[in-house]
Amino acid sequence: MQFTEGARVFTAEGESVGAIDRVVLDPDTKKVTHVVVRKGFLFAEDKVVPLSLVGHAAEDKVILRLGEGDLEDLADFEESHYVQAEHGTESAPGSAHWARPLYWYPAADSPWPTGGVAVQDRPRYIEKREQNIPEGTVALEEGAQVIGSDGRQVGDIERIFTDPVADRATHLLIAEGLFLKEKKLIPASWMTTVSEDEVHLLVDSDFVERLPEYKVED
Repeated sequence: MQFTEGARVFTAEGESVGAIDRVVLDPDTKKVTHVVVRKGFLFAEDKVVPLSLVGHAAEDKVILRLGEGDLEDLADFEESHYVQAEHGTESAPGSAHWARPLYWYPAADSPWPTGGVAVQDRPRYIEKREQNIPEGTVALEEGAQVIGSDGRQVGDIERIFTDPVADRATHLLIAEGLFLKEKKLIPASWMTTVSEDEVHLLVDSDFVERLPEYKVED
């Protein structure tokens, strides 16, 4: 299977539901667990789809095993939680952690601000966003930068190939980087560290440059 940035996603009945936005994988084992479908006509939020529910994934089209009525039961990719800001997190006004100061109100029977009561404004809350993906996995953006061992960017991820039996990433197709002008196929085993928007390789940029160009079939 292959997951291409922006590939359209369809239900089992052929209804378009969105586009591929991310591939969720374990950086150590390279096992792919889920894909994230970008919100579209049917989704109000990005949805996490287990790989077991993907029936077919080609260059520009992904078909799910689900019908339209089952899609709303899928978990949202991100959820927001609001928690009270802790003491000591006060900072400049306008920041997420800013807590308003104490206000001094004079006593009701006094014309002067003496003998009053200090009243603190309501507690401040901050938003925390959590991703609904398995612990230890990374939601890798297609379009993420690929960095050689010498620190040079060699391209951006355009496509991720997976083994349909083992559900593991086998190769990355990279293109259009600051350094790379051709499409190159990179074995997933060359990945050392993986974050949402960056993948670092065991090999340097010169090694990648010497790889044969990958010809995408029309």
